[in-house]
Amino acid sequence: MTTVSGRSSPTPRPGVTPASVGGAFLEALASQDFDRLASVLSDDVRLRALLPAGPSQWEGVDEIKARFIAWFGDADGFELVDSIVGDIGPRLYLRWRVRMQAQRLGHGWFVVEQQAYADTDDDGRVRRLSLLCSGYLPEAPGG
Repeated sequence: MTTVSGRSSPTPRPGVTPASVGGAFLEALASQDFDRLASVLSDDVRLRALLPAGPSQWEGVDEIKARFIAWFGDADGFELVDSIVGDIGPRLYLRWRVRMQAQRLGHGWFVVEQQAYADTDDDGRVRRLSLLCSGYLPEAPGG
């Protein structure tokens, strides 16, 4: 256990770093491999999200996996165009931008950006995820 500013936080198992956890999460998202994405989550994971429609919350691997499938699983075209992994103190920072086409969104390409802060458990899996979403926006002409 590591202590930061009087708070204790879990020390991940050797070889598990915020960058490796974040990288695994983003690689799974980029390939739309939602089983692999779920493997990065702890059994008691909780996702809190501020979406254009308002705040939402999901708990457990199955609910959160289903949420990512709902957001990104029905794409006719899908590209992870930008991503960042970092940390702020003991917290993991992730940001990604996706370019996608999906019938439910309408004609053409759309972009969506999400940024998240995550806490990990002793095994280095994501236990808490707080997410902010831009919503799906029509891609501007020229990219």
